Amino acid sequence: MDDAIMVVKWGNARVKHVFVVDDEKSIRDILCKYIENEGYKVTVFVNGESVLPELGRLRPDLLVLDIRMPGMDGIELCKEIRRTSEIPIIFVTAKGEELDRILGLELGADDYLTKPFSPRELVARIKNIFRRMEKTSPSTQIQLLDLKLHQDRRILEKDGVEIRLTAKEYELFEFMGVHRNLPFTREQLLLKIWGYDSIVEDRLVDDLVKRIRKKLAASYSAVQITTVWGFGYRLDA
Repeated sequence: MDDAIMVVKWGNARVKHVFVVDDEKSIRDILCKYIENEGYKVTVFVNGESVLPELGRLRPDLLVLDIRMPGMDGIELCKEIRRTSEIPIIFVTAKGEELDRILGLELGADDYLTKPFSPRELVARIKNIFRRMEKTSPSTQIQLLDLKLHQDRRILEKDGVEIRLTAKEYELFEFMGVHRNLPFTREQLLLKIWGYDSIVEDRLVDDLVKRIRKKLAASYSAVQITTVWGFGYRLDA
């Protein structure tokens, strides 16, 4: 079997392209079927090593990535991808592998699912990510102290230099930037950014805020995301 197998939905040249990376054939087959049925182009991979050479050539719009694989696992692959790309990544992790899940989120994964999961749930999350990425706002620029947010291009800049954000990092920063100086609970942010209700762990929000804070600090920006103790977070600008 080839390391990469392409399944193409012909027609619309603008169709979204999804990479599915999993060493279990049964999972690859069913995910490919469900994602393809939504009209997306799908390329499946049996291991992490075969993905990297294809990123630049095929330019996918999203990755569905299993954490536990022989050879280069999902964590290592995510590290390599994040060196050069902020492409959305949905991690798939076995039940109970909390450490791997946390590491994946800290590395910049946009979402995760725990096996066993419903393929329909995965498709819903893929569509949610694409929908948010394509959403436009009447206001195309927001000035936040020393930062400029270009909503039409989904870019954050300081002094003309881009601060690279993943899809979910951008969405959280944009939402809090639009509503700057207002506090939000973790549950409100979960619902707004992921579309989940309060049964989902608060760790998703905490990890995302931690990553954004690190990037703001590295750029020496005056903008801060402040912890409102006993409540949630607020973007001070």
